[in-house]
Amino acid sequence: MPTARQNAKPHAHTHAETRTRERRQQVAHAAARLMAEGGIRDYHQAKLKAAQRLGIVDDASLPRNREIEEALREYQRLFLGQDQASALQRRREAALPALDFFSAFQPRLVGPVLDGTADANAAIALHLHSDDPDAIPRWLEEHRIPAEARTRHLRLDRERALDAPVWVFSADGLGFDLTVLPEAVVRQAPLSPVDEKPMRRASAAQLRELLAHDEIAGYEAGTR
Repeated sequence: MPTARQNAKPHAHTHAETRTRERRQQVAHAAARLMAEGGIRDYHQAKLKAAQRLGIVDDASLPRNREIEEALREYQRLFLGQDQASALQRRREAALPALDFFSAFQPRLVGPVLDGTADANAAIALHLHSDDPDAIPRWLEEHRIPAEARTRHLRLDRERALDAPVWVFSADGLGFDLTVLPEAVVRQAPLSPVDEKPMRRASAAQLRELLAHDEIAGYEAGTR
């Protein structure tokens, strides 16, 4: 017959699992709030800052980026509502002429503007493709667009990674973030920092379809 000590072990294990799950949810929601209100765009940074504020130090209590993204969507729906929807729509509409402008570089829309989590702090992120490292800065200079150079570490797949040049600038009150990738990468998207799967990307034609879908959805919602 099991002793009281033996019966207590599974109970303690279940309690520990529940406590860890609750802490993960706490960190995820705190990180989502930091991203929504503080303008932090990096999931890892938001996660660590939230955990620090909550005094949580064990790795098991740190949520996955996907959990934070889900919490961010919930926060935006509950607290930002139409403001977030308007900011997202404005950026999607501005992304279309940007894709046309950079059409020579096989551009793709990526990030929060495409996945629907963009807010008033989000930049319009594009992937451009060229094997000439000077092509993008030359194009920007020819069109008199002052831009700041940066670098971004991306994983192409489970084994390969690269440090890609990035150019950021503002136009019409919106931020633009251009990551320059080799032409071969247009056929295989880099891995997403959210779920480590190939990033979702959209061409100009695909964005037009998305905008049309948004317009129909908005019309249907307004007629209810």
